[in-house]
Amino acid sequence: MCGIAGLIYKGKSANVGAEMTAMLQALKHRGPDSTGYAVYGEGSDGNYVMRLKAAEAEDMHRGRGIYQILDERIAAVDAILAEHGADVKLKDRVTDYALRYVLSHDGDTGKMAEHIEEIDGVEILSLGNGLELIKDLGDASDVAGLYSLNDFSGTHGIGHTRMATESDVDIKSAHPYWAFPYNDVSVVHNGQITNYWLMRREMERKGHRFMSNCDSELLAVYTAHNLANGMTLEESLRRSIEEIDGVFTYLVATKDQLGMAKDTMAAKPLVLYESDDLIAMASEEVAIRAILPQEIDTYDPYDEEIRVWQA
Repeated sequence: MCGIAGLIYKGKSANVGAEMTAMLQALKHRGPDSTGYAVYGEGSDGNYVMRLKAAEAEDMHRGRGIYQILDERIAAVDAILAEHGADVKLKDRVTDYALRYVLSHDGDTGKMAEHIEEIDGVEILSLGNGLELIKDLGDASDVAGLYSLNDFSGTHGIGHTRMATESDVDIKSAHPYWAFPYNDVSVVHNGQITNYWLMRREMERKGHRFMSNCDSELLAVYTAHNLANGMTLEESLRRSIEEIDGVFTYLVATKDQLGMAKDTMAAKPLVLYESDDLIAMASEEVAIRAILPQEIDTYDPYDEEIRVWQA
């Protein structure tokens, strides 16, 4: 079933971490297996924020030997960053297996990221100027507490609560998805893409990499490919309705935009609220009312509707 949520503020920052947590916790019944966030902070020119995991959460039950393996993997990441001339300004080991780096780098960042992901068990969750992608097992309150998300200030964010139906209950299969190696593109999705393998092979022939077999990752790669080739986000969303088959509603975020699209059948729900300075949307109205308890007017986007908002 799964649940998706997103919000964007126009021209200001807010505590999007706490607000996304409230929205996603209200959708817990739609997906109790894992929760993920893609939140967008102020960022700064010349600095990247890299979020990565060095193991799956369930690996931590393998005994004390896993800690030595983790230390070796993290040391290998640090060595590659040094080899590629990255200036690490902050390194935070958020959990035993999840790390956050702030760094500057003047070289080929995509090649550096590929080198890092050659390390067994290591996956970059996001690498961007504003995007920070966090996902783990459990509900929103669990993940927000583990990753200190309740005081994250930013302009916008998207999130997902997952019920595993076709793949494992692990971090790799959790949403959102980042589009490697493009900065600041993330996607959450509710539905099923029926021409996934056909579209994936097309993207792979164009040089794109996939880290999972989840059809939602295709939407992130597809969007990033289009943006890198000169399309606007609105044009990419419109084309996706024409080229991607299935039943889907999805949200896509970039460094300064948030967009949504529904397929031709509009079978997957989305409720939307819009004011002068805030747009909020979710699979169910209860998630919007978790942050806006006052009387509000919402509406359900129609079939083939696309919308894009600017932060």
